[in-house]
Amino acid sequence: MILFVLKCTADHRFEAWFRNGAAYETQAAAKAIACPVCGDTHIAKAPMAPRIAKGGRAKDDATRDGGAPEAAPAAGSGAAAPAVPPASSTPTVPAEVRERFAAEVMRQLTEIRRTVEGNCDYVGDRFAEEARRIHYGETDPRGIYGEATDKEAEELKEEGVTFGRIPWLPRTNS
Repeated sequence: MILFVLKCTADHRFEAWFRNGAAYETQAAAKAIACPVCGDTHIAKAPMAPRIAKGGRAKDDATRDGGAPEAAPAAGSGAAAPAVPPASSTPTVPAEVRERFAAEVMRQLTEIRRTVEGNCDYVGDRFAEEARRIHYGETDPRGIYGEATDKEAEELKEEGVTFGRIPWLPRTNS
């Protein structure tokens, strides 16, 4: 198994496990990998630091070949500690479990989108304005959805307007 840090065209970064590099290439070419934030299927590998395994088979092979295992740097020797913990102390989740979890999250976000679109009025970039009108009783209460900038969302929060932000997945043809 190999872990890649991936990114979409919106520069959302996420990790994904693959059986090998060829499996990643095949899935990326088939647009079978989707960004968990925005659903974009134009995915590329993001720059990442290599993970160098310590100990394990290489250490055993050196000992078996008659060589001495490499000594760990002494405390206070000025040598840097490993950047990652040994693999044995890092909990792992099987790829099929991660894939099922990611698929279920995507399914639920898609269902949320359907529910919101079926039961609420789309107000576009007038969301903050319309939410205030409802909050202050200037118009009949109803469910609305649309876009708001981070600044508008913060102002609504400060005014006590109740609203939620939902990761909005793009529609897919599948």
